[in-house]
Amino acid sequence: EQQKRRLTEAIVKDVMNVLNYGDESVSVAIEEVTARDWAEKVYKPDIVETSAQLYKKPGYTM
Repeated sequence: EQQKRRLTEAIVKDVMNVLNYGDESVSVAIEEVTARDWAEKVYKPDIVETSAQLYKKPGYTM
């Protein structure tokens, strides 16, 4: 949980700095996905099927 809080704080800080938004405009959700479910629940729908929208692509393929 501490790691999630630190990551959230870093994301919020960067969004505020880069986009010049206030803290009240930023929300962060973290969903844990098991390695077994990664390909089906994340890789295919969020990486393969929307690759044109990715600004940072992973350094692996499945």
